[in-house]
Amino acid sequence: MQILAIVVSLAIAAVGVALFGKTIGHIVSVIKLGQPVSRTDRPGQRTAVLVKETLGHTRMLQWSHIGVLHWFVAFGFIGLFLTLVTAFGQLFDAHFALPIIGHWFVFEWASEALTCTGLVSIAALILIRLRHLPRGSEGRYSRFFGSTAWQAYYVEYTILGVLACILLLRGLEYELSGVSKFHFPTTYFIGDAFFGGLSEHGLENGIYLVSMVKIIISFAWMITISLNATMGVAWHRFTAWPNIWFKRKADGGTALGGLQPIMVNGAPIDFENIEELDEDAALGVGKVEDFTWKGLLDFTTCTECGRCQSQCPAWNTDKPLSPKLVMMNLREHAYAKAPYLLASSDDDRKSLPELVLAEQDKPLVGPADVAVIDEEALWACTSCGACVQQCPVDIEHVDAIMDMRRYQVLIESSFPSELNGLFKGLENKGNPWNMNPSGRMDWAKDLPFEVKQVGTDVETLAEVEYLFWVGCAGAFEDRAKKTTQAVAELLNIAGVSFAVLGDGETCTGDPARRAGNEFVFQQLAMQNAEVFKETGAKKVVSTCAHCFNTLKNEYSQLGVELDVIHHTQLLNRLVREGKLTPVAPTDSSLNGQKITYHDPCYLGRHNQVYDAPRELLDIIPGAEYAEMPRNKTKSFCCGAGGARMWMEEKIGTRINLNRTTEAVDTGADKIATGCPFCRVMLSDGLTAKQADGSARESVEVQDVAQLLLASVKRGES
Repeated sequence: MQILAIVVSLAIAAVGVALFGKTIGHIVSVIKLGQPVSRTDRPGQRTAVLVKETLGHTRMLQWSHIGVLHWFVAFGFIGLFLTLVTAFGQLFDAHFALPIIGHWFVFEWASEALTCTGLVSIAALILIRLRHLPRGSEGRYSRFFGSTAWQAYYVEYTILGVLACILLLRGLEYELSGVSKFHFPTTYFIGDAFFGGLSEHGLENGIYLVSMVKIIISFAWMITISLNATMGVAWHRFTAWPNIWFKRKADGGTALGGLQPIMVNGAPIDFENIEELDEDAALGVGKVEDFTWKGLLDFTTCTECGRCQSQCPAWNTDKPLSPKLVMMNLREHAYAKAPYLLASSDDDRKSLPELVLAEQDKPLVGPADVAVIDEEALWACTSCGACVQQCPVDIEHVDAIMDMRRYQVLIESSFPSELNGLFKGLENKGNPWNMNPSGRMDWAKDLPFEVKQVGTDVETLAEVEYLFWVGCAGAFEDRAKKTTQAVAELLNIAGVSFAVLGDGETCTGDPARRAGNEFVFQQLAMQNAEVFKETGAKKVVSTCAHCFNTLKNEYSQLGVELDVIHHTQLLNRLVREGKLTPVAPTDSSLNGQKITYHDPCYLGRHNQVYDAPRELLDIIPGAEYAEMPRNKTKSFCCGAGGARMWMEEKIGTRINLNRTTEAVDTGADKIATGCPFCRVMLSDGLTAKQADGSARESVEVQDVAQLLLASVKRGES
């Protein structure tokens, strides 16, 4: 038995290690096909983030119970490696114990604890997977829909088998060693129950056999994943660590907020000298090798857990976009095309199998039946960031989608026809509604005080505390104008000096950039940057979450550094300082009105502003606050982001109706938000629900500032 165990174990281990090393080399070569990008700044901070996310499981614990279970499985995988070393030693000597460590009780207790908790945890995770299997017509709403099921089960049952072998070996060791139960706190009973009557020779053979089985299971797993470089559910155990270390933000933040500029050879394009750019340079991503090496590492690391899919507003309203499936499709394509890209000569390429050559000819984006990525899926993205927020291994889905959009717009001129109007309005009038810029101050005409305008009432912004960035919606959209007026009134009441740019303001460029039109974004942003420099803008307050995000996180790419604050943050501070005082309503019918709050994606997930608007609503006297089930990091999008505000929803159900239904179901009288895009979408959703009788006519959508103003004004009467 011993000879057989040694031969079989060493043979399978040798094959496993050889294949594993070869596949790691192949994975590295595929990742290196990507474009250069620098991700090595602040190495100390990156390492600290890696340690925090690994040991603390901070990303996994967004789903608390699954995060806890995964922690025990993950650290069982790491911490029990020495039991594999022990198994090899036991092939040659059934009494083998690790040098130095020996039968040190701390090591033995820790090993048994990790084994038992790991066994319970992996069994629980298997049951959770079985419970949430895609079934029937509702199957697509399972987060495991589209995942490669056999791979997940294989990995889970491998772990189960290894842990079971460890327990059996410990039971055999107890009977053979004669050491006290103190060293076998949870496994001595296994020895008594199953192996108590065996002779010493029988116990030794049992150890040889179980050690061999443990080694076979372990190295069969290694061989299997070595033959499947795209088996992310297994490979993430190795690739997650570099993927976290090389994440976009060294401080540990998610890859949300500002979009990265278009990069060529690792450097941002200089749009002021665009004519000097090589005519063959890729503007965005048109082929899989146009992604950065970090992008290819992202695809390789995807575990197919489906958390991103479960939170995606497009997928949850029956659109073809699943962030998980985008990553999986790009990964399969990258590795299938890799032999062509890695071939050293044209002759080598011609000799490749037909499947590889077909992959080389496959378009990256196009109709679902011919392309890697369905064009309908690409344009369904609202850029809400739920996928990035939920990903436990820090994959940067939104960056990948936006880079593919850029190529489609700038190189292929292929985009939804509705965007023609958006681009025309932005290029010719500086706003997405194609309105005359001379009307940018119309919102201020009926205010009972003068709104100062730079160049007319003040020379520079040094004369006031804040530049009030009105935004296109705040200037031209009737519902958003009410928010603009409310904020201006509140600032005036609080004695905060501010000025606006009037017709000197133009769109920040957010809709153009999220629609993939980087040229128009740069045109608008450079125009605004010049105005900021001329007027000395430093502190900016914005009512639009999209403007707030763009000014705060993207204008620094043009050399403009601004201190940008959202109006809910500033108003909350003014209330806390006693400069604004909310008052309870005198009309008893207004007391006890229920308010719910919708988190704008570009305020919440992209910029982590969750508390200020809620604190404002909490301190409005006479109001009751009701939270929606999906809130804060798991808030559901209104459907307007990613330039979707200007595109028709032709597939599935409407995102704004989905979110409005959730808001109405809280029983709220007022649906509050902090973004004009959200207000438009929720108002339209509410109108539709009121028309079909599923929402009360008295329910309203208002900005937080309007609700605060109504409360403050009660104190003036």
